[in-house]
Amino acid sequence: MSTHTNDAPAVRTRFAPSPTGFLHLGGARTALFSWAFARHFGGTFVLRIEDTDVERSTPEAVQAILDGMAWLGFAPDEGPFYQMQRMDRYREVIAQMLASGQAYHCYSSPEEIDAMRERARAAGLKPRYDGTWRPEPGKELPQPPEGRRPVVRFRNPADGVVSWDDLVKGTISFANTELDDLIIARPDGTPTYNFCVVVDDWDMRITHVIRGDDHVNNTPRQINILRALGAEPPRYGHVPMILGPDGEKLSKRHGAVSVMQYDDQGYLPEAMVNYLARLGWSHGDDELFSREQLIGWFDGSHLAKSAAQWDPKKLNWVNAHYLRQLTPEQLGPRVASRIQRRGGQLEQGPALPDVLALLAPRAETLEQLADDAMLFYAPFDPAAVDPALREQHLGDGVRVVLRDFARQADELPDWTAEHLGALMKSLLKQHQIKMPQLGIPLRVAVTGRAQTPAIDAVLALLGKHTVLSRLHAI
Repeated sequence: MSTHTNDAPAVRTRFAPSPTGFLHLGGARTALFSWAFARHFGGTFVLRIEDTDVERSTPEAVQAILDGMAWLGFAPDEGPFYQMQRMDRYREVIAQMLASGQAYHCYSSPEEIDAMRERARAAGLKPRYDGTWRPEPGKELPQPPEGRRPVVRFRNPADGVVSWDDLVKGTISFANTELDDLIIARPDGTPTYNFCVVVDDWDMRITHVIRGDDHVNNTPRQINILRALGAEPPRYGHVPMILGPDGEKLSKRHGAVSVMQYDDQGYLPEAMVNYLARLGWSHGDDELFSREQLIGWFDGSHLAKSAAQWDPKKLNWVNAHYLRQLTPEQLGPRVASRIQRRGGQLEQGPALPDVLALLAPRAETLEQLADDAMLFYAPFDPAAVDPALREQHLGDGVRVVLRDFARQADELPDWTAEHLGALMKSLLKQHQIKMPQLGIPLRVAVTGRAQTPAIDAVLALLGKHTVLSRLHAI
């Protein structure tokens, strides 16, 4: 499906989060789709911070959104714009609408509105505002109550249908009789969410709006206001929500946390972008693709109509793929700080790229890499080895074999994994034992762990002095 033609205006998309919390997975996916769509068509991606909820919006949340966008690599071409800095513009448009009759003052109290809705329910009708203060030809309006400040309502069309061709869901239609006269300014004069969005999209010349399908009910109201202002509504695409692995709405227990927490947990931004793109969009059977491929393919088609399901195992698989694309030298800086946070002493161990070359093929996250790397960088005290491990694997009979290993290892011409592996095979024959009877005691004595990567490679990296001193200490 083509979503853009040569004679259409240049594509302009926007991501417009409310800074009442962190950038979560659903928001990050919306940002991704809007960014990729703009990039595909050589258009403009706008970032707008919808901070009119003064009580809940915080500078910390704004920063969390900006940090998340930067980590994922979704740099806006324009913005961030802040709605609180545009209040004069909103009030200007409201004044114009009041003057033209497209909006009107409503003095009904909240209690009166509740009573209207109850009457409508009792009559079997949709509960709604009954238009008491809506001007009509020949209608005499009540006298405004003294001292009561009015809201401003948009004069919604009384009949007809508002419909749009949704990028995701196809044609969606609402009868205007189903829509209230929306409040566009509160009694204190502050504009409401749906109104600010309309003016922003109009002023910023937004051509395409990709957002969650929880906004579907807002769209007909926004279209009607835009048309009243003489503006062309953007194309809308409403993507279904992301569900947890159990099919329920994604929550914190599933991983609905700040995208920056995935950075903390050792996921690569390249992997997150790839994985998020596949939650509600596809390009054939392609599971793994570069950012450049995504931009090349993302034309607004193939957005899923059904909800996507979050799968942590799939994310780990994707992340492991991207880890393997990085050289040990590229991985080094990303893992070093994580090792240091664990108390690891990089200067006391082998070269980090050598360690990562051994560990990376089996790792799924940077955090797992850092955990595994502590084998080489954690301060080691032979006396502090778990007594249960010591008792199970370092009995008197085993010590004889380990001392023999230490003596012959000291005489090796080269301290390499190949030479150490050959020595171990020789010792198995000499002492007539199986590999676990040598390998596990070696691991426990030298690393304090019963399980490690290939023990010959581990010993080679730890170095001759370290290995022999630890063996002599048992």
